[in-house]
This record gives sequence, structure tokens and C-alpha cells, in this order.
Amino acid sequence: MSSSHHKQKEAANTMKGREQIFNVFDIVSEVPDDHFFGSPSEEASSYSTANSNLSKRAMKEWKILEQNLPDSIYVRVYENRIDLMRAVIIGAAGTPYHDGLFFFDIQLPSKYPNYPPEVYFHSFGHDLNPNLYNNGRVCLSLLNTWHGRSAEKWDPRASTLLQVLLSIQALVLNEQPFFNEPGTSFGRPIFQSRSRVYTEMAFQLTWEVAMNLVHRPPEHFEAFVLQHFCTRSVAVLDACREYANERVWVGYYCMNQSGDGRSSSLCSSSNVKVSASFKKSLVESLYPRLVQTFQSCGADLNGTPKELESEVIINKQPKRKQMIDPTMHENKGEAGKHNNKGGIFMKAVDRIKTALGWKKKKTDSKQF
Repeated sequence: MSSSHHKQKEAANTMKGREQIFNVFDIVSEVPDDHFFGSPSEEASSYSTANSNLSKRAMKEWKILEQNLPDSIYVRVYENRIDLMRAVIIGAAGTPYHDGLFFFDIQLPSKYPNYPPEVYFHSFGHDLNPNLYNNGRVCLSLLNTWHGRSAEKWDPRASTLLQVLLSIQALVLNEQPFFNEPGTSFGRPIFQSRSRVYTEMAFQLTWEVAMNLVHRPPEHFEAFVLQHFCTRSVAVLDACREYANERVWVGYYCMNQSGDGRSSSLCSSSNVKVSASFKKSLVESLYPRLVQTFQSCGADLNGTPKELESEVIINKQPKRKQMIDPTMHENKGEAGKHNNKGGIFMKAVDRIKTALGWKKKKTDSKQF
């Protein structure tokens, strides 16, 4: 049995019968073998002196993270390599990334903070966002890996790792990621159609990445990954059924107040349309594989259908009163108000705008 599988089994046994509590920030002793920047380097020696400027700045970043991380971002730093860290972001409600996990390995360069941190995304070869490449590259103005106004770029005097993580959560893993692409114009019908198709793809790939994470959880996060997907499993499968049956726009699923797994009226609409290929993929491939994956995590799926049947394909229901497509709102924030959990996403947006000093001026969502 490989070390990774052994740790995964240990994590599964540990969480049986009880739910663990994970700190959003924690210090572990050693860098994991699977860290992208984990190979020894000359830069690492720059952090060996406790009183060095680099060490002092790293300690300052640790304190900022420990005191300010939201409960949807978790960070692990390392005693023996304070230039490295690993972060995981939970996809926000009201986006196609809801309930997914997105892991990033981070390295502080030797001349940090004069240069921004290097960030690697664990994509498992998938292109699920215009700013997150399948080779792990993260395109973001704040990292100086994307063009933007000077106010959006890395500022050695003011920028922090917390801002980087909040930017990825709020500005990259957003409600309509298609519009992260340069040259797209929000509100034009042709782009709205393409945006919905892209959103479907983003949802599917979020769960392709998730299944890879379950089979190969990043070190020091084995128990976290299993517990997260075990806890979210029923809601995710319910969302798949709502999307396949065209009851809810992809990304807008939410539990109603009774928690019975059906979407509330504020999330539902009678004029929802999803592509035939998306429905086919959910029914024939994604849903059954998710069921198997969640069961391997130890999820209790009693009462949850193990196969997905699309009522839209088999028995088209009569049209009900038409409701507005939330993706057509000119003010993207309005869509989040139709989701019981959508406030999480908007709070994240407000938080990063405040952190970057953008709160009082309109900001183009394509600024990365």
C-alpha cells in the first residue's frame, strides 16, 4: 500500500463516528513530499536565520492569516520551510464551484515581498477557469501574472498573502467565470449563452478535480478532504438532480429551510435550460462516479438515489410561470440574493474589495 493510500485509510478510520474540527490556520513540522515547491533550493536557506528580514515578513504573514482567514479558506505552513505553505479554498455558494475544494501550493521568493509569491494550482490537468490553467499556473494581476492597472498589481508595501487568497476566491472562482476571459462583454446575448455552457463545464470539472482529491488527497489534508466531501455529498448529489432536471440554473442550487434536499422557490425557475450534453454527462457518467466516490469517503447515502434519471428527458413537465434567469442580471450581485447561501460569495467579494481599497469605486469583474 502506498504512503498516500495508507494515510487516506488512517484518515477515514479516524473520522469514523466523529467529526473533526480543523483550524483554518495551522503550523506543521515538515513540508509534504507532494508540495510543488518542496524541493530543496538555495532560496530555502534564506529563511534559516530567525532574525532575517525574510523570516520576519513570513511571521507577519502568518499572523495576518491566523487572525483574518474566513472559514472557507484553510492554510498550513511549515516549521522547516517558512517560505512555503499550502492553502485550500472551498468553492462559494452561488457559483459553479460550490462545495468543491481548490488546493494551492505557495512559495515566497527570496526577495519577498519585493516580488509576489509563486502560486501553483492542483488542477489534475483540468481547465476549470480562465485564470487557472491545467498546468497549475494562476493568472492574477496581484501575482503579476496578468496585466492590469498598477493599483491591481502586487505592492510590496501593502499586498499580502491573505489578499491573494481572497482574490482567488472572490474574483477568480466567481459566479460567471466565462467573463474572466478577456474580450467578453457582460450582458451581450451571445456571451450569456456561452457563459451558461462554460458554467456547466466548470461545475463538471470541479467534481472531476474533487474525485482526484479523494483518491490523492494533498498531504496534511487527508482527513479534511474526506470529511468535507462526506459532509457535502448529499447536497452535491441533490444539486446534480436539480440541474439535470432543469429546476435550477447550474451553480444556484441551495437547500431550503427545512433541509430536505429540495431547492427553495427562490432558487428554482421554470425556464431553466441546460445543454443536452451536460444532462447526458451528469446522468451517464458524473453522478454515478460521484456516488461511488462519496461512498468511499464513508458518506451515508441512504435515501439518496444511486442513479440519476432526468425527468426532463423522460417526462417533460408542463411549463410553469416563467421566472427570470439569474445569470441575465446586469448587476451580478443580484443573483446571489436568490440563493440562501449566496451571501457568502458576495461577502467574499466585499472583503477583497475592501482589502484592496476598491470598495468605493466600480470594479470591472474581468480585472485580474
